[in-house]
Amino acid sequence: MSGNVIVGQSGGPTAVINSSLAGVYKTAKDRGANKVYGMQHGIQGFLNGQIVDLSDHIKSNLDLELLKRTPSSYLGSCRYKLPEVSDNKEVYETIFQKLHELNIEYFFYIGGNDSMDTIKKLSEYAEMTGSHIRFMGVPKTIDNDLAATDHTPGYGSAAKYIASITKEVIRDGLVYDIKSVTILEIMGRNAGWLTGAAALAKSEDCEGPDMILLPEVPFDSKDFIRKVDEIQKRKKSVVIAVSEGVRFADGRYLCEVGDANASVDAFGHKQLSGTGRVLASLVAGELGCKTRAIEFNTLQRCASHIVSRTDISEAFQVGGAAVKAAFEGVTGKMIILKRVCDEPYQCTTDIYDINAIANVEKRVPMEWIDVPNYFVTQEFINYARPLIQAELTPIMVEGLPRHLYCEE
Repeated sequence: MSGNVIVGQSGGPTAVINSSLAGVYKTAKDRGANKVYGMQHGIQGFLNGQIVDLSDHIKSNLDLELLKRTPSSYLGSCRYKLPEVSDNKEVYETIFQKLHELNIEYFFYIGGNDSMDTIKKLSEYAEMTGSHIRFMGVPKTIDNDLAATDHTPGYGSAAKYIASITKEVIRDGLVYDIKSVTILEIMGRNAGWLTGAAALAKSEDCEGPDMILLPEVPFDSKDFIRKVDEIQKRKKSVVIAVSEGVRFADGRYLCEVGDANASVDAFGHKQLSGTGRVLASLVAGELGCKTRAIEFNTLQRCASHIVSRTDISEAFQVGGAAVKAAFEGVTGKMIILKRVCDEPYQCTTDIYDINAIANVEKRVPMEWIDVPNYFVTQEFINYARPLIQAELTPIMVEGLPRHLYCEE
């Protein structure tokens, strides 16, 4: 019989993050783990003693299937930055004391860049102190900005939602015979993977967005207005997808034009919101046409009713792969996805050194961006399209999706 397992979720949630949790839980139980504990609200909750025995909550295969289809972080989340050991050794001593009290041998953290920083620091402390506990990172983020991995679980479903809503908004814009510009503000922080996914809306029944503004390309207001004006001479309804993290050449975020006092989290990330409104105001002022800003906001990360089956399957897969690796002696690593080919799409898992991933931001390659035409290239579309394929129908009760709820 193996020792006990603990798992937590950190950072912003996704529509499939709980599928990774299900993968960790099921694989750990299948491999003989005695207890599988969950940290409520990540490492911060763990420090506060917020721990649950997942067997008390996941009691059947139906519960497991419901968990996979449940959006948000089942265990709750946090944005807690562990200090350096040299600055606060007591925090690490407390964490490891609590882990030993629970007889934990395997520690899994499902998250993005900042969460991998937690795995990096804990695994380094374990090595420094001779602890036998194994620490593994499980990738998650809709932003798709984790280094080393081909893509991250969570991205495919968010991309599917974005492309779907973009198609619907484009269709809606054709209703009235007047000039209008609709701005779709999409998440992604400093990486344009999500916003680029709006290009997937382009198909035989939809011409797709007219412009895509990515944070990888500095924003030029004069050239932007010139391009919008040029498009409006050809068509009345213009739809533009913009990343929340678009910046001017001097590094300022566009959203800071409207809100210079944006809040900052524990990792120094500014709260980005309002880019769409800034652009809508700019267009209205310069071109005098009707404008509308639509902020997708949290909808793009919690739309579990339209998850990609590819995405939710891979999310489960990386959770299981992390357990397998840890039970075989691996520590201080993260599971990555390695694409074998696009057609037919095939992807496998591998392990990667956490030091090459933590706090590193993967951005859209410039060769995948059509800068003059404010769009992405066919290479980007070929990369993203396989990740949105197929569906996993929610389990419906009284006309609505049923979720699994973890009472605190």
